[in-house]
Amino acid sequence: MLKNLNKHIIITAILLVAVIALFQFSNLDIFVQSFFYNFDTKNWLINKDEPILKFFFYDGIKNLLILFAVIIFFSLIFLRKKELIQEYKKGLIIVLLAAIFVPVIIGSLKAITNTPCPCNIIYFNGTYPDIKVFDTYPKDFIQTSKAKCWPAGHASGGFALMALFFLFKTPINQKRALISALVIAWSMGTYKMLLGDHFLSHSIITMIMAWLIILIIVKFTQLKQRQEI
Repeated sequence: MLKNLNKHIIITAILLVAVIALFQFSNLDIFVQSFFYNFDTKNWLINKDEPILKFFFYDGIKNLLILFAVIIFFSLIFLRKKELIQEYKKGLIIVLLAAIFVPVIIGSLKAITNTPCPCNIIYFNGTYPDIKVFDTYPKDFIQTSKAKCWPAGHASGGFALMALFFLFKTPINQKRALISALVIAWSMGTYKMLLGDHFLSHSIITMIMAWLIILIIVKFTQLKQRQEI
């Protein structure tokens, strides 16, 4: 378990603001995304309709994450008296709450930020101007539908798995859990980048937001535990 949780929450919040500012005031996203787009053929590195990659990195992994959360939920209800569940109850609750709140919060932000995807913008043969999260659209731009690309919603389920860090008790297992979660999440995030659905910043910011949400969940579970003592 992390020591001085309040300090980690503050540092993570500051890091989040700094990273948002970095991408807001730079063209780093466009620079990176250009490596995944063929300007001659006007195609992305991966086709959205390619079935195998879509199954493994989109539909399949998303369904597995939902199933994982459902299993934890039912274990906490119907197997709560089992010794193993009792031993890891606090960690399981943190993981379950993260699996719920991280995607919900990220998804809610996506719905209101009105930020276009790479494939939407004119630079990559779309129709939208290159609008970042705190930019405003030009007055002469007619928007037919709200853009929902910031932050990265699909990868949020993977980044929620970083809560597994708090499930395990030994440092080595905590590191293994965190690394595994990051590998899964970044495979999801990279897939969406390669087909033009997200910029690099979208996944990085989602990762930091997810960790901040997880730390806050841990803080609340600690406060709740102290109240019950």
